[in-house]
Amino acid sequence: ICVFNSPFSNSRSVAELVIAEIILLARQLGDRSREMHDGVWNKVSNNCYEIRGKTLGIIGYGHIGTQLGVLAESLGMHVIWYDILPLMPIGMSTAVESLDEVLAEADFVSCHVPETPETKNMIGARELALMKPGSYLINASRGTVVDIDALAVSLKSGHLAGAAVDVYPKEPLANGPGFESPLRNCPNTLLTPHIGGSTEEAQRMIGIEVATAATKFVNTGASINAVNFAECDLRAIPSTDRTTVRIVNVHQNVPGVLRQINNILADYNVNKQISDSKGDVAYFMADVTVEDSKDINTIYEHVTAIGENIITRVLF
Repeated sequence: ICVFNSPFSNSRSVAELVIAEIILLARQLGDRSREMHDGVWNKVSNNCYEIRGKTLGIIGYGHIGTQLGVLAESLGMHVIWYDILPLMPIGMSTAVESLDEVLAEADFVSCHVPETPETKNMIGARELALMKPGSYLINASRGTVVDIDALAVSLKSGHLAGAAVDVYPKEPLANGPGFESPLRNCPNTLLTPHIGGSTEEAQRMIGIEVATAATKFVNTGASINAVNFAECDLRAIPSTDRTTVRIVNVHQNVPGVLRQINNILADYNVNKQISDSKGDVAYFMADVTVEDSKDINTIYEHVTAIGENIITRVLF
């Protein structure tokens, strides 16, 4: 069963949340609001700032990072960013050479990277120490990216002026009491329950994007943005082409299966094909020219007869 993710639909919602958090942190509004709810009037201006003219450092310049940069520039911020891929800057933003350079130069650092072995604890005690005294850290990416214990120490010591965290290494499975974190009660620290993409607009777009991906998988075999399946796609067969069929096969990921499939297809004109695997399951797609419709059944029967076959489809 192919399960699809929607990695892009919530980009705007996350970027807007980060912008709000930058302003809230700069003005210490989280603490002021909590004090007012506790009946304390505390009108202060010390260490409260405008964000105009400040430097935002973005770690991970993907869909969210680029939108965040555009919004930040519209508010008068200077934007620098670091990504492991060579990417085109948008607007007046500037790419820097290393993560350390972002940390050393930015007044606000915002993380937007995927969860991988390389990004686990990407921001730890060493990286926090590299940040400017009085700077701010925002993490709306993945909970394993920031060392939460080290962040709590940095906040309580006063090295960082504040932080906003929306994701955590361990998150509750359901709404309700019982959330625990070393970041609770840290000064000028905004904690939100993984709501970066939780807007009506984002949820609607997620539904559309996932439904579109599932429909495309059924109709064309494309598995782009699948989370449990190898991602494969082939360019569309022209609607005027009446002799080409698409063979879509899922099989056990063991040696020799592709050889068996290609031996079956050896007597036909294979226009294009692709194969990839994820874990124990492999995925194969091929567009084949078949002049005689009887050959379609022959190909199907021979491929499904392979011992490692899981499912085979023929698409027209």
